[in-house]
Formats: sequence, structure tokens, C-alpha cells
Amino acid sequence: MIQITATDLKSNLGKYLALVGREDVLITKNGTDIAVLTAPNSKVSWLDDLIGVIPDTGIDVKQAKKERLSQKYESLD
Repeated sequence: MIQITATDLKSNLGKYLALVGREDVLITKNGTDIAVLTAPNSKVSWLDDLIGVIPDTGIDVKQAKKERLSQKYESLD
């Protein structure tokens, strides 16, 4: 992963769009990370990075979303 400033991205957008197919590009502004450019067809997703970190509860993604949303909207009642 390479790190660039937002100003550099603005000045050289074409260069970094071509580069993002080979590696991720971390964009910073005033020394703070603000975004990461990643190719849409990258083989590894951020979800794959979490395998082994999150314990297996036997709940699939749809169930987890449903449970999270029900908890969120219960507090609004």
C-alpha cells in the first residue's frame, strides 16, 4: 500500500487510478488517513481479513444485520 496526500491525488489522479489496480492507495489529509482506493475486483476483501478474528457464532450476515437493526430501532421506541 502506498500513501499519498489528497493534494497529490488531485494533481495526479490518472496516475493513481492506474496504480490502484496493482496496489491499494492510502490517502491522507493534514496527516490524517481519510480514504483508501482499492480496485473493485481485488481478490482479498476486508471481510476476509476478519476471518479468525471474530469468533464463529453460527450467525450468517443476514441474521447479524437483522439483529443489529432491531436493536438500533428498539432504542428509538
